[in-house]
Amino acid sequence: MRFFRDLSVSAVTAGFVAVLVGFTSSVAIVFQAARAFGAGPEEIASWVWALGLGMGLCSALPSLWWRKPVMVAWSTPGAAVLASAGAGFSMGQAVGAFMVCAALIVVAGATGWFERVMNRIPMAIAAALLAGVLARFGMQAFTAAQTALPLVLLMLLAYLLARRLVPRYAVPLTLVVAVAYVALRGQLAFGDLHFSIARPVFVAPVFSWQAVVSLALPLFVVTMASQNLPGVAAIRAAGYALPISRIVTLTGVATLLLAPFGGYALNLSAITAAMCMGREAHPDPDRRYTAAVACGVFYVAIGIFGGAVAGLLTAFPAELVAAIAGLALLGTIAGGLATALQDERYREAAIITFLVTLSGVAIAGIGSAFWGVVAGALALLVQQYRSRPPA
Repeated sequence: MRFFRDLSVSAVTAGFVAVLVGFTSSVAIVFQAARAFGAGPEEIASWVWALGLGMGLCSALPSLWWRKPVMVAWSTPGAAVLASAGAGFSMGQAVGAFMVCAALIVVAGATGWFERVMNRIPMAIAAALLAGVLARFGMQAFTAAQTALPLVLLMLLAYLLARRLVPRYAVPLTLVVAVAYVALRGQLAFGDLHFSIARPVFVAPVFSWQAVVSLALPLFVVTMASQNLPGVAAIRAAGYALPISRIVTLTGVATLLLAPFGGYALNLSAITAAMCMGREAHPDPDRRYTAAVACGVFYVAIGIFGGAVAGLLTAFPAELVAAIAGLALLGTIAGGLATALQDERYREAAIITFLVTLSGVAIAGIGSAFWGVVAGALALLVQQYRSRPPA
């Protein structure tokens, strides 16, 4: 089978690092969202089951079919919206809102309007957007030195040496060195590790206009603007031609099916996608889809064995997770900035997009990724509207 011929250690490591970073960086917000609707331990486990299966299957199966990396994640800003706006709504009303949001995502994908909007964004702006989203993780790799200086310095040294000697395996070797270091120091927290199989809990939807206005519409807006938009930017910055509308439709259909079990919103990934679509996953772009498949398999494992896998992933120190994420994204950040600043006509608009996105500003509940594109588009409009092209 071609997949096993294309599979490599670096691809599996990229998939694992993507899951490690994606899960540990935002799972607490997902738990807060579930608790906002009165969820108990069984309902929270069901949310992990639904989201893990949804992300895993929507990543692995299309990647195998198209032999291109397709990365799907849960909506982290969406979980934040639910955590803050969920008070006063029952779990049934929440499920009804999830299904309305899913239907809107399906419409956005099936009609193709979202892809048409993305097609009008210049590549320089898209690359600057991606660099701004990822740069925060790059910075966190070095701010982690404030609390774990020896670990971060060791990882940086291991990464630089591996990049010189065996560049293809720089990230896997860095991860091995870091895990060995924290294990020898007794910093792996396996106390919460226990084996358990998550069981889905069905909740019948209850539809109300209050939940639609307060939950469904904000969830849809932040998912499209703060997640799918940079997700498309990651795909195009990596040079892949994927059917965006079909993938967005797939995430909407999957959300619709999994909503009664806690699958509140699935969307294109940007941060974890950059890890599986970059050179660190594999030097050959045609073989990087195996990293997305590996990531999908890990996500399915999270869904099925929620307690055990969650305990394993959260056992790693936060500084290790931050450092490995930043180091794994260095090449993609550099490539995004190079593309963004290459064309002088778009340079100022691109740097404005980058800085606004990097700032992390949130206005009206919508994250900086959306406002970065808005700022860059306004800069282009002011600078180039009805201007004559250079002779």
